[in-house]
Amino acid sequence: MCLIALAWQVAADYPLTLIGNRDEFHQRPTRPAQPWQEEGMPGLLAGKDLEAGGTWLGITRRGRFAALTNIRTPGAMRGALSRGKLVLDYLTTDSTPEDYLTPLSTQAGDYAGFNLLVGDRKSLWYLNSLEGKPRPLPPGVYGLSNAELDSNWPKLTKLREQLAAQPLAPAEQLLALLHDDHIYADALLPETGVNPDLERMLSAAFIRGNQDYGTRASSLLRLHANNDVELVEQRFGPLGEAEGESRWRLAAEISAPA
Repeated sequence: MCLIALAWQVAADYPLTLIGNRDEFHQRPTRPAQPWQEEGMPGLLAGKDLEAGGTWLGITRRGRFAALTNIRTPGAMRGALSRGKLVLDYLTTDSTPEDYLTPLSTQAGDYAGFNLLVGDRKSLWYLNSLEGKPRPLPPGVYGLSNAELDSNWPKLTKLREQLAAQPLAPAEQLLALLHDDHIYADALLPETGVNPDLERMLSAAFIRGNQDYGTRASSLLRLHANNDVELVEQRFGPLGEAEGESRWRLAAEISAPA
């Protein structure tokens, strides 16, 4: 993903509400969000990158969730392994968030730069691969794009503040926040090593882009008070054309350890 805002343990009805956009090349093959039928992955709800086999956002019926963004800065593009594997590996193991992230702090160089959020019903942890130090996140509202957590990128600041003002809003209302295609003034933009025209295009929360690249999906992920899990995914093609929507809510699996 390239833009995330999440409310963690700030509303009793929804211990977790996460909204975010996935920006990607349109030719990269992708399976829509759905329960996975692959062997050894029962109860996993996520989209799938059909090129590398991983995912960027997912949740399980046991209440394990994870999300990933790339880091866009000079020097962050290195490593041969797919970053989507980081999300998938966490969602399909029994490790605590802390135990999963701790060894990654010394293995980050195997991947291109990433931000990784992993959690369960009890805790939420964060790792920036350039910082290399995992840390727990206390209850609050956070924003994440292609730099560090809560960076002052305009689209990130706006989305985080909007979610903070309405964490209990219906899914449709929160998903609409992700469709903001406003392009920000050059003076407000970060310098991430790409050319100015591309930096300008990437400044929007929703990137209409071109035939090659843009926002592919807007997603909402929720953990309900009764521990049911929910994922809504809206999909888009070139120039922001709508291509479909999936809505899933799965009953909690409480018997297995979280």
